[in-house]
Amino acid sequence: MNLTGNWSYPTAIRFGAGRISEIADACKSAGISKPLLVTDKGLASMEITTRTLDHLDAAGLGRGLFSEVDPNPTDKNAEAGVAVYREGGYDGVVAFGGGSGLDLAKVIAFWAGQSRPLWDFEDVGDWWTRADPNKIAPIVAVPTTAGTGSEVGRASVITNSDTHEKKIIFHPKMLPAVVICDPELTVGMPKFITAGTGLDAFAHCVEAYSSPHYHPMSQGIALEGMRLVKEYLPRAYATPTDLEARAHMMSAAAMGATGFQKGLGAIHALSHPIGAVHHTHHGTTNAVCMPAVLQFNKDAIAARFDMVASYLGIAGGFDGFCAYVDELNASMSIPKTLTELGVKNADLDLLTDAALRDPSTGGNPVEMTAANTKALFEAIL
Repeated sequence: MNLTGNWSYPTAIRFGAGRISEIADACKSAGISKPLLVTDKGLASMEITTRTLDHLDAAGLGRGLFSEVDPNPTDKNAEAGVAVYREGGYDGVVAFGGGSGLDLAKVIAFWAGQSRPLWDFEDVGDWWTRADPNKIAPIVAVPTTAGTGSEVGRASVITNSDTHEKKIIFHPKMLPAVVICDPELTVGMPKFITAGTGLDAFAHCVEAYSSPHYHPMSQGIALEGMRLVKEYLPRAYATPTDLEARAHMMSAAAMGATGFQKGLGAIHALSHPIGAVHHTHHGTTNAVCMPAVLQFNKDAIAARFDMVASYLGIAGGFDGFCAYVDELNASMSIPKTLTELGVKNADLDLLTDAALRDPSTGGNPVEMTAANTKALFEAIL
């Protein structure tokens, strides 16, 4: 199967193995002549990053780099990145890495030209209109994991370092102009990252499909995204060099992020405050939360997941699907509880309050209240 192509999202997606060699051309097509490559600390010295910088440098675009990005990026990371961007006279950003690097890079490109505080642009009502769109820098995104789908998103999740809450910064022009999806870049991921990021993509599809909002296009995308994860995540996990599996997982990640335009739900509402306070890996936290949330939403979603199970070739309808999720988690050594994940001395009242303030609650098919949300945390601990 030929897994190479150029797609329009409306962002331009260059998909296929080896296409990182086109990074300089991608920057030029986005109008960038001096890019700042933004990635996380772990990736900064890796061969895939230095090779990308070599491509940029050889084309006369320099090798600007910012890598002070935490696993759950914060406003402090954003402030530092914006300072580097302004001082270096950059005119665009290469967002390189997993969800953390991509999210922070997009915020740097967005915020560097603005004069208001970052939290003035939180995804509340029409706050995005406060930004000057003409001062948002162009972005070229290069995912190196297959999970968040931030490369095709118009928002970033940033942790408020004072309140320890995850906030969403949104603007339509945060959507990258060009995306390079090169599955060769994902081959070196550790197994636990392959699992956690892949299950993040799965959670996006599951929650989008569960959401009660009307968006039939997203519904269809989420369904096929689940199928791709079922077919190819175990292969990518078992054989890291399986490029076909890696490519399909990159597609699933982008599909999950496209699908959740329909909404997210309790999985993310719980996961966001846990990650912000206890610094857990986002996708792995989603995976830990998913079985309990499926049962929490059972009365509202069982009939539609009977159809999902049929499409995925899983016997037993909704219950069979839930059993499959348990088996998938276990096969990739996902902890069964938040305690096993490393969450200690959890303040359930604080987590519950934060979960109920999270915008993901609005997409859950069952209303989340203080009582049932706290009980849900207790069940997962």
